[in-house]
Order: sequence, then C-alpha cells, then structure tokens
Amino acid sequence: MSLFHGLSAFPITPADADGRVDAAALGRVLAPLADAQVDSVGLLGSTGSYAYLTRAERQRILDLAVESLAGRVPLIVGVGAMRTDDAVALAEHAQGAGADGLLLAPVSYTPLTDDEAFQHFAAVAGASSLPLCIYNNPSTTHFTFSLPLLARLAQLPTVAAVKMPLPADGDYHGEIARLRAALPQGFAVGYSGDWGALPSLLAGADCFFSVAGGTLPGPFLALVRAAMAGEAEAATRIDAKFAPLWALFREYGSIRVVHAAARLMGLADSDPQLPVLPLSPDQTARVAAALATLNDC
Repeated sequence: MSLFHGLSAFPITPADADGRVDAAALGRVLAPLADAQVDSVGLLGSTGSYAYLTRAERQRILDLAVESLAGRVPLIVGVGAMRTDDAVALAEHAQGAGADGLLLAPVSYTPLTDDEAFQHFAAVAGASSLPLCIYNNPSTTHFTFSLPLLARLAQLPTVAAVKMPLPADGDYHGEIARLRAALPQGFAVGYSGDWGALPSLLAGADCFFSVAGGTLPGPFLALVRAAMAGEAEAATRIDAKFAPLWALFREYGSIRVVHAAARLMGLADSDPQLPVLPLSPDQTARVAAALATLNDC
C-alpha cells in the first residue's frame, strides 16, 4: 500500500518567537499521533509553520521527530523552500535522518511557470529516493498545478502522490476521475481542507492530509476510517460533531485554531510564528467549546 494513504496527520511545530523548537512540547504533540496509529505524520507542513523556520531549525525538528516517533508510524516531511538548493538540501537531509517520504510545495515570490515548477520538482525528487507528494496549495503558494503538469511530474520516478485543494465546484467524483485518467495507476490522490474530508473520502480519495488530525487524532481517525469504509451514515455523524471546529477553521484559519487547541489540551504553550497572531481570549473560548463537542467521538 502507498505511503500516501488513509490519514496523514499534520501537527503544529511548538516553537518560541525566534523559531526555536520546544523539543519536549514537540514530543507531547507527536505522542498521541503514534498512539492513535495514524497512517502517517505530516511534519513541517503549513500547519507546522515550515515557511517561517530556518533550514537548520527544520532539520533539527525532523531529527527530533524521528527520535520521538521511533518508527511507530511513517513520517512525511515538508521540504518546500524558496530556493531550489535549499529544498534539495532538505530532501537530502530527510533521507539521511530517517524520514519515509517528502511533501513539496512550489514556494516562490516570483510566480512560477509550469517549466520552472517542473525543474524545481525534478531537482528535489532527484535528490533522494524517498517517495514524494506534490503539494498543490494555491491559497498559499499562488501556483496551481494544471492536469498536464501533474501528469508530467508523475513520470518522475519518486513522485507518487498529489495533495489537492478542495474543488471549488464540490465535484469530488468528477475531479478524482479526471486525475486517475491522467495519472499512472497507483498514483495516490489526496485532499486537504478538513471540512472536505467526508465528501472527498466518500468519493474515493486515497488519503486525507489533515490539520485537525494532527491535534485530535482519535476523533478524526474515526471519521477517516468510517468514510473510507463507505460507512456514510457513521462518518456523517462524526463530521457533524466537527462542524463548530470547521467553522472556526474557515473564520480564523486552521493554524491559529489548532495552536489554541494544543494549548487548551496541555500539549504545547506556543503561538504561531509572527506575523501570524494568536486568537483572542474570546475566540479561544469558542475553540474550547468546539473541542467539548468532540469528547464522545
């Protein structure tokens, strides 16, 4: 089975205002993911504030995570960077450190052409033998992968999956069918944007890359397992309990919400990296209320 299947849980990176990781807090954040047996941990994704951290600190965070997880669950690490040589160096370190897979977003200040994105991915994919997932996240990178570009990238030997944004028209079945027709057999298609977990998995997505799963692995894993088994009624009941959290994600951005949740749960006493600001006390109270609805999942 592909590394990129089921629930890939994306935790926060607990760090101080200077971007230095809190090693003990990182261990507390990761332990419930291993205990819940999520299908993979997605370290240093957008939820993990990768774009705000130095290359050296990101490498240290990966080393700490490998030690903390100790092989109990597969570990995927984000290696996106503004410069191709930095992304290549992160990929090389990931292989040597013991990561199981890579996640790569086309981070750039200057808008990239398809050829520039391809060359960037080819360089990073060629820097290690680890399977690589394309991170199609236009809301943060301002780059959208066309279907022909995805098909071209899928021919690279180590490129094995794509992490898609939620389709604007809500047609998950249609989009997944188009992707499967254009991509090699066995190429994994997953989504992110947590309120889309239910419809995307019921439509046949291979994987869901989740923010909530990185802080609330138990309830979210129950949702994923039910949806992937085609148990629509059970999955819908669980998803309904997440509705207050999804509303907060949409209103404030998921990274702010899960930092507040991690603090409320006693996992990590850290804020997002500046200039991203934490939630106010009133907003945090709403997060506490949303968490309370999930107690019996």
